[in-house]
Amino acid sequence: MPDCSSASLPKFQILGQPVNLGDDYVPWSIDRLKSGIGTHIVTMNAEIVMQAKQNPELAQIIQQADLVTPDGSGIVMALRWHGFDQNRYAGIEIGEELLRLANLPESNYSVFFYGGKPQVVDKAVKKWQQELPNLQVAGIQHGYINTEEQAKLEHQLLVTQPKIILVAMGVPRQEIWIRDHFHLCPQSIWVGVGGSFDVWSGEKKRAPQWMRHLNLEWCYRLAQEPSRWRRMLALPQFALLALNERIWGQDKLVSN
Repeated sequence: MPDCSSASLPKFQILGQPVNLGDDYVPWSIDRLKSGIGTHIVTMNAEIVMQAKQNPELAQIIQQADLVTPDGSGIVMALRWHGFDQNRYAGIEIGEELLRLANLPESNYSVFFYGGKPQVVDKAVKKWQQELPNLQVAGIQHGYINTEEQAKLEHQLLVTQPKIILVAMGVPRQEIWIRDHFHLCPQSIWVGVGGSFDVWSGEKKRAPQWMRHLNLEWCYRLAQEPSRWRRMLALPQFALLALNERIWGQDKLVSN
């Protein structure tokens, strides 16, 4: 049986928040799935780190997550300042890789999609069903539901026990929701995928590959959504704090 403990992926602390190092995040998660061990994946960027500094609940969720991946140029930059040649691994990429694995005939992994606007999540799922004919969709639920509908959603998860649950509600709502409902499917992979449904549905476009390679996707998103400029102020704040930590702090490489 594979080693599915969190110790198998080392962590490094960035401004008090852990991030797992490596590039085999999805295989590691699938090994846990095969062993009946659930996994909560948080994809962390600089903005989330800054939110966590002001939100103890979010900080605790990140610290208790089974896997935290470096999603964002700021995290990658900070890790490289500490000598780690780490690549970015965004939530949308994790989601896509999990969906392609679920499409394999031998996998038998059903998927649940939750979040986004009604037309957006429906179009996103339709896109994947056309591209991945073997994909087993356990359920689809948009994110605009009342208390009664929420109860029905929880019952559906409990009954169907999907193996992969993609939640697109934005930070910190999706992380809090996953934490509060993880017990319904304790042997599944849960991952917050932010605005991935918007991209998959065609409502929004992702930055070209060359911009992603240069860690400039944030520029593309800002050009698409100028209203995000206030949120982007977290990036220089993060950079200054991370640089200060590199100069004056101590490396915090831990095994679990």
